[in-house]
Amino acid sequence: MLKTWIDSVRQAGVSNFLVVAIDEDVAGTMKKMGVPCWYREPRAMADNSQDNHGISSQKFHMLREFLVLGYAVLLSDVDVVTLRNPFENLYRDVDIEGLSDGFDERSAYGWNDGVDDPSMGWSRFAQTMRIFVMNSGLFFAQPSSRTVALMDKITARLERAKEWDQAVYNEVMFFPSHGELRNPHVSTRVMDIDTFMNSKTLFKFARHNLRRMESLRPVMVHVNYHPDKWERMLAVVERFQNGNSKALDKFPDGSV
Repeated sequence: MLKTWIDSVRQAGVSNFLVVAIDEDVAGTMKKMGVPCWYREPRAMADNSQDNHGISSQKFHMLREFLVLGYAVLLSDVDVVTLRNPFENLYRDVDIEGLSDGFDERSAYGWNDGVDDPSMGWSRFAQTMRIFVMNSGLFFAQPSSRTVALMDKITARLERAKEWDQAVYNEVMFFPSHGELRNPHVSTRVMDIDTFMNSKTLFKFARHNLRRMESLRPVMVHVNYHPDKWERMLAVVERFQNGNSKALDKFPDGSV
């Protein structure tokens, strides 16, 4: 799967990329392949498992090392296919510009959700604001004191308790300051859902809409909603890079 990630990045014309390895075997393979790589020993976290959540919890303190040096970073998990140069499709006007787990404009960009409590009589109705979380596997971070603080707060949480890194990423970024909790005040932008796509958007919705598919030219596709990641990554490459219009047809909308 890593080779597919690398091949797609190169095919898209991206030269300024780096693989961060926390495994010596992977680092050695990257060296043999001539792929830029930074080997970093994993840090002791509350979740030291070798599954995707345990490994993913390592990314924030590593990303911090680039931010404090003044580098902006587009972080991508390995289950992402790059189809066009993403650096030509970023707004660069906020601290964090990220992929949404939402699958349409409402879920990705937010909506008002009413609450009805008849026992309150005249004030029975109240409003809440809802939005699907931003995915911690694909986001662009600009260097600033706010983004460094974000990475530090996420890392501190993950060192103390075994939590899902994506949940912590969103809670630290969006929960407002209250009591002793201080929000890092990063500014955010949700990436366009047809430009930077998650796999639910593509496989459950977009591919069944012929008109939408005719004009669809995603920049990156994150296979985050499906466990058969590599097979779907290859199909995405076949559909959008090689032009096979039937490449996605064999897959179910979800997982079996």
